[in-house]
Amino acid sequence: MNKHQIKGNWKILKGKAKERWGELTDDELDQIDGETDQLVGAVQKRYGKSVEEARKDVDHWRSDCGC
Repeated sequence: MNKHQIKGNWKILKGKAKERWGELTDDELDQIDGETDQLVGAVQKRYGKSVEEARKDVDHWRSDCGC
């Protein structure tokens, strides 16, 4: 799934993101609005990960959910 497809399907995908990163709030997920870099930043901040760790986590999530 490319960037535009993720953004277009974000309402569906944010439920999957919430399952993966339960500490992210609905407001944070609404603000992310399918933007991968914003998701990486939120995961980094909320979970205290490095940028590289957060990016790997998000990339792994994207491959798991097919997005």
